[in-house]
Amino acid sequence: MIESDESAAEVPALDARDLFKEDLPFRIVLLEPSDRAVERVLGRAASAALARAIYIAAQNEHVGCCVALLRGDQLIARSR
Repeated sequence: MIESDESAAEVPALDARDLFKEDLPFRIVLLEPSDRAVERVLGRAASAALARAIYIAAQNEHVGCCVALLRGDQLIARSR
């Protein structure tokens, strides 16, 4: 059995905001048929290369739908 060590350093408490904080600037989204609103976020990425790969895969998976690649609010690429 393992005994607890009272002298061990305390683990700092996590702030709930830290659990949902993402430093992933690229988003790959499925747009609604009107092309004006995001229907669903398909993926997020930290690098442009990974974002492009996810974007291409999303285009192949969602044929006929409008898929967009965004960095922040800036549109990088869009199908159709």
